Amino acid sequence: MLTDLIQALIATLSVGAMYALVAVGVALVYNATNIINFAQGEFVMLGGMIMVSLYGDLNWPIYAAIPATLALTMLVGLALMRVSFRPGSNTSLISVLIITIGASLFISGTAQHIWDADIHRFQPFSGDDPIPFLGAAIAPQSLWIVGIAIIVVGGLTAFFQFSIYGKAMKACAVDRRAAELLGIGALNMVRLSFVMSAALGCVAGIIMTPLTMIDYAGGMMLAIKGFSAAMLGGMGNIVGAVIGGLLFALLESLAATYFSNAVKELITFIVIINVLLFMPRGIMGARRVEGFDEEEVLGD
Repeated sequence: MLTDLIQALIATLSVGAMYALVAVGVALVYNATNIINFAQGEFVMLGGMIMVSLYGDLNWPIYAAIPATLALTMLVGLALMRVSFRPGSNTSLISVLIITIGASLFISGTAQHIWDADIHRFQPFSGDDPIPFLGAAIAPQSLWIVGIAIIVVGGLTAFFQFSIYGKAMKACAVDRRAAELLGIGALNMVRLSFVMSAALGCVAGIIMTPLTMIDYAGGMMLAIKGFSAAMLGGMGNIVGAVIGGLLFALLESLAATYFSNAVKELITFIVIINVLLFMPRGIMGARRVEGFDEEEVLGD
């Protein structure tokens, strides 16, 4: 029983790191544009599939394959921005959702033609031999996943706290029109958010493919799970997205360990329905005050 619990927690960290990266990508685009990007999972798929070709099949050195994979995926992110974001337009939320879902289907269909419908992987960075830990077994790739996710999220946090571009993106998220009046190029910040979200998804695909494998059709479900994790943590909140990804992975892992994989797949929809019904702002979503319902507003 204890071994099963430890194994479930180990799985939670690795899968939760991937969900967190996808959820953070969703939150980045939402903050800058109020767009919910259901093509976010395709960046994960592209990161894995391009690495399969460059690193796995063509035997490129990893220090060349990873930058090339990131560059190609970020170009796709820029293209998605061009078709989904219209500055100054009054495009409805439903229209934008349809555009991003259509973009997801287009990318996955194109990937099927470029590659095939098979499941792919490439060799883990540190081999396949498991590391024993308290009766459980840790895949070496899991350590890479958790370590890289911590570095990426930590770097992203520092970017928003200390860099001028990070502060400009935060200003655009609060009030885009006011940010433009202060001389911030809001459109450039939107481009940056799409490029960064594509890079985050790509990193998730690169580090997860040796462990979970990838195929052309896996992006949409990843996008739904990333969206669910972002909603659980609080849409638009970076820290909340990370917490939501870890909690979401923990629920899935426990369900698979103590019930079945079929129940695990239901977790996605159970979580999102309950969050939307009972906690629409998520765990760390901003509290909205409407009217004069706090004495401090009126003063003494």
